[in-house]
Amino acid sequence: MTDIPKPPNSKISEYADNIDELVISHAPLVKRIAYHLKARLPDSVLVDDLIQAGMIGLIEAGRNYDKQQGARFETYAGIRIRGSMLDELRKNDWAPKSVHRRGRDLSSAIKVVEARTGRDARDQEISDEMGIDLDEYHKILQENNACIVSMDQYGIDKEEYLPGLVDNQSDPSKLLVESRFRENLAKAIASLPEREHIVVSLYYQSELNLREIGSIIAVTESRVSQLLNQAHARLNARLHAWGERPP
Repeated sequence: MTDIPKPPNSKISEYADNIDELVISHAPLVKRIAYHLKARLPDSVLVDDLIQAGMIGLIEAGRNYDKQQGARFETYAGIRIRGSMLDELRKNDWAPKSVHRRGRDLSSAIKVVEARTGRDARDQEISDEMGIDLDEYHKILQENNACIVSMDQYGIDKEEYLPGLVDNQSDPSKLLVESRFRENLAKAIASLPEREHIVVSLYYQSELNLREIGSIIAVTESRVSQLLNQAHARLNARLHAWGERPP
């Protein structure tokens, strides 16, 4: 591996003497995150591209990590790796504008139905609100397969995902916004229908793949993907106000 120049004031993990060693020792983490993410992306997205982007995130993590902030390196690196992969996906957006528009229409329909009924919107109610049949509704869910709920879509810097990962000079007002968002996101996840809540928890917290989740809840991989996409749409609907808040 070609030596990577180390910045004069680089804060390297205690697990490695230099960035080269750190990259080698944590390469499996990059691959695991890449394959976990790839499972829900279209065939046009290559896992090698995700790994390449993730390696860049890992290098950045090694250069910026400060163990005095309290977070474990793997936690910090995982966030930087995922963020780098998502940046790559956004830069080379695979989905046409119509897919994004239909995804927004889906979240809007969920918001309308739940405001009217005061409970979780059901598939048939959502499709009726959108003026489409269930087959078309499920097709839209599949189209939005790569939808990932992330703080930056609500105007929050990806460097502020978790406490202890930012330096002591962070803007207190930004940290307050980040803290409130996390609280609201946690409440929104907790309010999901039981099966969607289980799928979201197993996918994001336990980091199981779709097949593993399907074996736990006794459904197909396709159904797990559908439940996860529906949970994303529901979360987008319930967190809609964050996307509209002023800068």
